[in-house]
Amino acid sequence: MSFPGIEGKVAIVTGAGGGIGEGYAKALAAEGASVAIAEIAKQNGERVAEEIRSSGGAAIFVEVDVGSEASTQAMAESVVHEFGGIDFLVNNAAIFGDMELASLLNVDFDYYKKFMGVNMDGALLCTRACHRSMKERGGGSIVNQSSTAAWMGAGYYGLAKFGMNGLTHCLSKELGHAGIRVNAIAPGPTDTAALQKQVPEAFKEQLVSSLALPRLGQPGDMASACLFLLSDAAAWITGQILAVDGGQIVRA
Repeated sequence: MSFPGIEGKVAIVTGAGGGIGEGYAKALAAEGASVAIAEIAKQNGERVAEEIRSSGGAAIFVEVDVGSEASTQAMAESVVHEFGGIDFLVNNAAIFGDMELASLLNVDFDYYKKFMGVNMDGALLCTRACHRSMKERGGGSIVNQSSTAAWMGAGYYGLAKFGMNGLTHCLSKELGHAGIRVNAIAPGPTDTAALQKQVPEAFKEQLVSSLALPRLGQPGDMASACLFLLSDAAAWITGQILAVDGGQIVRA
């Protein structure tokens, strides 16, 4: 499958050192984009960048803490220096696999603020850092990583993803005049190392059996949706949240 308007473009994927983010980065590279693996875990990020280069793609590793304004600005500057500009941004980075299990009423509040600083505010900081280069290049496309948890009352993780949906709506309005589209993907339960850490095997079986399409999602399921939303095939789509979840959530 080929997606128009991706070949020759420059993409940043945050949190691309594993899981769904790695799938996004490798899918973009396979379509001919130059990809910045923006990751706080240096070893993981360097591995993914090297694997892309070994397969004939163009990729660099950029160390970033998406919860830091200075770090996200430095990330954007590094990518512009290396590749000449930015066309696509995938705001995938999040705390999930090692997330503390707590309710909104008892989560340590300093941890809560750090969590929100990465899982929601990080997407805003990265967008603030990258949008000028996109505008200078005539426009671009941003995909935010939401979750079906946004609609499930799933504690502070769900709250962060609900906020990501709102951020997607607001940024689509603010950036549309610059030719920048902003959409989000809401994955359902997806077979990654992070999910294995968070979801016990017995609950996972129950979860899968409840889906209209009863299997775990795969990173490739998300990558196809991401490529579509970034590509010219979605040229008149913005402000939308696309659930890729096997029918976990059905909304009228």
